[in-house]
Parts: sequence; structure tokens; C-alpha cells
Amino acid sequence: MDAELIRAGAELAHTREEFVLSMGVLEHEITHALDWREWVRRRPGMALAFAFGLGFLLGRKH
Repeated sequence: MDAELIRAGAELAHTREEFVLSMGVLEHEITHALDWREWVRRRPGMALAFAFGLGFLLGRKH
């Protein structure tokens, strides 16, 4: 019985460590994906087109 509890505790600790690592990786990926500087660096043409379009729309309203 004690061996089973020790094994279950070790499995729980291992699963907890994997979860914490996975959450850290996920947080990094989300932060990286939502960073506008990174988005512009990867897609400069699309960013320029978006900025031009937004400027055009805002300029027409005033």
C-alpha cells in the first residue's frame, strides 16, 4: 500500500511539472504571437498595407 502511494505521489509530481512546463511554453507562444513588433517583422508588406488602409479610412472620416 505504501509503495502505491509513493508511486502515485511521484506520478502526480511528474504530471504537475509537465503541466507547469507546458503552461510556460504556451504563455511564451501566446506572447510571441500577439507581439505587434514580431508580427510586423514577419509580415512587413501586410503591416504596411494595413497601416495604409487604416490611415485612408481614418483620413476619409475627417
